[in-house]
Amino acid sequence: MGIVTSIGYNPGSLMPHAPFLISPPREACVIRRVVFGADWIVGATLVMSASTHRGGTQLLQDELLPMATMEITSASKPRSQVQNEIKLKEKARATVAKKYASGTLSEEDICHCLYSIGDNSCYLQFNCDPIEKMIAFLTTTFKPHSAEPHLSLCISGGKGGARLTHNHERQYNYVLQSLTLWREITNDMFRLWCLAEEDLLSEESAYRLTDTGQGLNRVQQAPKVSKAIQQVLAHCQQDLGHWVGSAVIHLGDHNVPNALTFIDKYTQVPRILNPIVLVIEKIPELMKDAHLAQYIEDAFGGAAHLQKMILVDFFRHGFDGSGADNFFDAGSCIDGRLTSAWNWCSNLEKKSFYTIFKLCGFDSFDGDWDK
Repeated sequence: MGIVTSIGYNPGSLMPHAPFLISPPREACVIRRVVFGADWIVGATLVMSASTHRGGTQLLQDELLPMATMEITSASKPRSQVQNEIKLKEKARATVAKKYASGTLSEEDICHCLYSIGDNSCYLQFNCDPIEKMIAFLTTTFKPHSAEPHLSLCISGGKGGARLTHNHERQYNYVLQSLTLWREITNDMFRLWCLAEEDLLSEESAYRLTDTGQGLNRVQQAPKVSKAIQQVLAHCQQDLGHWVGSAVIHLGDHNVPNALTFIDKYTQVPRILNPIVLVIEKIPELMKDAHLAQYIEDAFGGAAHLQKMILVDFFRHGFDGSGADNFFDAGSCIDGRLTSAWNWCSNLEKKSFYTIFKLCGFDSFDGDWDK
């Protein structure tokens, strides 16, 4: 009898339930070592192993695979186009399933594989998209080497809660590399999730129940996730050509106690960025109302100036090293960048443009948007 770990699904959907799903098998590892001799843990079946071990190697190279697993969005599309894309996807899925079905790999099994790949497409669409848009806002609104009037990103330690001191060019690059790293981590989230479960269930690295300053947490080393994230970081550093700030990655300490906490931190990135992106995109719609247009013009100098004001504030103080009691816990380290962004979110109600967020339907970074 085994306990099957839950990987291969959408991390964004699983994250709220992850502690409850992983805790029983994790405790089972401890019990098995002490009391039982049976192996209680069985790894999840992944698409690659399910297909290749059962004669479906060519399935993953089929030209219809992208069509059969693509994520269909309705944004800026007429209903007829969306319906046509759905029909094409269903037809491609049925064609692939029928083409590769065999005595060892049924059409139902193939469809399960396609649905799993589709989960990945869905996750990437909705979680990478706000990061890509935020990078686009940065690179199109601001110049890297010089600041236009009222568009300087420079920050000074001790002012506005900042712990870092950067001129405009240094802060521009600091924000760009942080967003790029978040994008690469999000792109690799399914692999990191698999590795996180392996670390959490490892018999070679037991956890210690420790008071980390935020209550009792299971502090446990995560060598596989640590190695993977170092590779992601090295890839970003190579692509960008330089690195601003610290490259320290907290994992298995009081800041990030274990691999599950690490996964949780980085599944929050879209929750932070998406509301900001939606507000920036909805501001032109507010201008269609004459009274709101007049308010925005009088209070903020117009829609374009308001959008830039929000972006300047976020790119400054969402990446200023703030959000913790000391520099080691926040600052410019890899995890400190995310801490600063959350700190900006917690102070949103104090911003002059908070009313604009509410007018755009914002409720909270953890909540829904008013329809």
